[in-house]
Amino acid sequence: MFKTWEEIKEVAVNTIRTEAEAVANLENYINDDFARCVEKIINSNGRVVVTGIGKSAIIAGKIVATLNSTGTPAIFMHAADAIHGDLGILQKDDIALCISNSGNSPEIKVLTPMLKSLGNCLIAMVGNNNSYLASQADLIINATVAKEASPGNLAPTSSTTAQLVMGDALAMALLECRGFTAQDFAKYHPGGALGKQLYLKVEDLFAQNEKPMVQTRANIREVILEISSKRLGATAVVDGDVLKGIITDGDLRRMLQNKEDVASLTAGDIMGKNPKTVRRDMLAVDALQLMRDNNITQLLVLDEKESYAGVVHLHDILKEGIL
Repeated sequence: MFKTWEEIKEVAVNTIRTEAEAVANLENYINDDFARCVEKIINSNGRVVVTGIGKSAIIAGKIVATLNSTGTPAIFMHAADAIHGDLGILQKDDIALCISNSGNSPEIKVLTPMLKSLGNCLIAMVGNNNSYLASQADLIINATVAKEASPGNLAPTSSTTAQLVMGDALAMALLECRGFTAQDFAKYHPGGALGKQLYLKVEDLFAQNEKPMVQTRANIREVILEISSKRLGATAVVDGDVLKGIITDGDLRRMLQNKEDVASLTAGDIMGKNPKTVRRDMLAVDALQLMRDNNITQLLVLDEKESYAGVVHLHDILKEGIL
């Protein structure tokens, strides 16, 4: 049946409110059992094998991804596949985390005694503490919700959101207990923008650029040709091997606006004498911040001996996804 826009918005708002209430109520279930789960996983020499059926299996996959990315080794095992051969995924020191809202699904009832027979610790994340799964589990993470957000209490909505949030709570508690740092996070996320902020250095970027450079006595034609050919919008000015300054496109425009006779000018006459420089081992994100603070688009790079090594440009950093 067609709904008006106001009715559609009301349904959406009610869904959000119902799920928000369910999530807020989870605070009441962070108890000693939850802390024991964290302690058990921390002290384990194995992985967390997360399993479930239906929508809970989808949530299980996300929890596995979050655990792995925050320092807790985890693997997904579909409950239906487990009872048809995939139970071999579970190794001796692993901990099984079984997710089920009802705790009474047929596949869960078949899988649970098999898990128990192997002797692994069984943690149940369940929405029904009186269920078969809860009665067999060594530890329980309570993810009970008062109602689903769907009409007729049919589609898993509030219950799967609660599972997701409890999974995040577990992962963050484990992260804190492990002393997981930003550097650790970067190690597991080398391809992401956040990871790059934590490990990508200036030396990883500027080496792909040419090295624009003129002597202080170079004439204006030489300066323009050097800037144009190297395509970085600037050139370093040196006296022998010693860095003296920088000339940018902007410096050339200001020279033409302010000087009548430019033929006799040299690079030393128009250069900026206090160029912004960075060490090659500086993080790219810090170089980006220096550019922002000074409203510039390039920085001169110095090597370990404080000698001019090249130019890092704003575009070099931005194309890596660092903003």
